[in-house]
Amino acid sequence: MNPFLAFLLRTSVAIPTTATVWLISFFAFDQTFLMSSLISLGGGTISYLAVKGMTNRSFLKKHQLTRKEYVYIKQNLDEAKRKIARLNKALFSIKHVPSLKQRVDILRITRKIYNVTKKEPKRFYQAEKFYFSHLDSLVELTEKYVFLSNQPKKSLDLEQSLHETRRTLDDLAYHLENDLNEFLANDMEQLNFEIDVAKKSIKPPFSDESRRLK
Repeated sequence: MNPFLAFLLRTSVAIPTTATVWLISFFAFDQTFLMSSLISLGGGTISYLAVKGMTNRSFLKKHQLTRKEYVYIKQNLDEAKRKIARLNKALFSIKHVPSLKQRVDILRITRKIYNVTKKEPKRFYQAEKFYFSHLDSLVELTEKYVFLSNQPKKSLDLEQSLHETRRTLDDLAYHLENDLNEFLANDMEQLNFEIDVAKKSIKPPFSDESRRLK
């Protein structure tokens, strides 16, 4: 569930519960205002945590994950989010115009893999090569390129280093495309299967033979 919607659900249960417990404590059990407030806050907190626990269990069950697996995946996704932010900043600090389209594609692919994984966390295992290798290399190389290209005087060696870095980024962009294709391979197979089923289920309302009989 979307984190904001999950928060709304929890608060929509906790607030009425807090108010109800306060009214019962104050009027039905003749508690003082302060005591009723403390009891109602406790009741609201318990209901908030109970709903949170239920939604978390439902989420884990839906995605067939254990709590330990989800914690591990979430930690890696949080780290990947920070890396992608650094990559975004570095990519658009580069002033090399011919590579603009490539840089936009790199960012588009990284965000696509990240967003799909965030929505379906179990798919993290399908993209481990991206998260543990290619993303790190992209961030490191891009930041290195920005640092080198911002040097006021560019020697022959520096120009050669920039050229080699661009070539390596080209290679990484190619591997990134493969990461995305492998990541979405099952989706494409499922889509093709559904298309085939849909085609077989579609029958023309009248055959040529029935038209001739008429």
